[in-house]
Amino acid sequence: MKLTIPGPSFCRMAAALVLVIPFLAGCGDEGGSATPPAAKPALTVSLVAPEQSEWPAVLAANGNVVAWQEAVIGAEVANFRIAEVRVQVGDVVRRGDVLARIAGDTVASELAEAAAAAAEAEAAAAEAAGNAERARELRAKGFYSTQLNAQYQTAERMATARANAARARQRAAQLKMDKTAVLAPDDGIISARRATVGSLTQSGEELFRLIRGGRLEWRAEVPSADLLRVPVGTPAQLTGPNGGTVSGTVRAVAPSVDAQTRNGLIYVDLPPTEAVRAGMFARGEFELGRTPALSLPQTAVVLREGFAYVFRLEGEDRVAQTKVELGRRYGERVEILGGLTATARVVENGAGFLADGDVVRVVDGKAQ
Repeated sequence: MKLTIPGPSFCRMAAALVLVIPFLAGCGDEGGSATPPAAKPALTVSLVAPEQSEWPAVLAANGNVVAWQEAVIGAEVANFRIAEVRVQVGDVVRRGDVLARIAGDTVASELAEAAAAAAEAEAAAAEAAGNAERARELRAKGFYSTQLNAQYQTAERMATARANAARARQRAAQLKMDKTAVLAPDDGIISARRATVGSLTQSGEELFRLIRGGRLEWRAEVPSADLLRVPVGTPAQLTGPNGGTVSGTVRAVAPSVDAQTRNGLIYVDLPPTEAVRAGMFARGEFELGRTPALSLPQTAVVLREGFAYVFRLEGEDRVAQTKVELGRRYGERVEILGGLTATARVVENGAGFLADGDVVRVVDGKAQ
């Protein structure tokens, strides 16, 4: 194989190239030792520190709202036509108010007949009493025999008994007449009405239902382990389906628990309110006292991938994503059980737009 040796011109070009490369490299490094520009803040934020305060210790429960006592009202006379219905569902009534009237024509005639019979019997009794008195006087003078006097005394007693019986029948007829007016047995609210004009009354038939006193109660189901933690008199806060709230007081605690669910009932008296109605399902809480709590505004907490985080300020302008453990919620604040110290400063608003290590601009360097 023939070997070719470079000539003098090629050597001169190579030497020139060796001189030019360092020069170009020096030009490329010009300014390489300058400080890089500062990072742009990702967000303008304000800071807040955890707040230590006393929070109410609560026990949450669910249950139904029912009437404290519901009276079933029916007719006390059977096979009579209802002539008038005076109330509707939701009406507030007082004890003794007339709810409905039953046609009393037949009863009125029975009452008139009984009154006439009583008057006749009383007249006969008065006559017998007079005869017996004269017989006693004549017997004392020797005109009447003992046997005849005894007959007059017996006649008097029999007439008196018949008069008493007639008066009793009259009172029964009057009582029946009074029962043609269906009356409210107590103050309250009409919760159901089945009475209709023209229908016949039946023995034991329900005509109305009355919530006595308009009183409602919440029957909360509580696990047996927590049942003894709620004594009588404990305040309760109830939330209705529409978000309305009402305060109540524990009236009684069930002496036993359900064998299937292991839950017991707590009876909470409720004041008159429009927030809940009988038959509604409601949630509520029992206030068992107060305990210390370290809390933050809910806006400072971010939920990501099933965990709770806050963004804690590190140094002057950087934030670190910090995992925390949440506890109770009270108003617009949430309790921090772990993961954060009381002296930490965290982003109050807009934390959901930040990432770990972001640079921020702090509006107020002090904790709010």
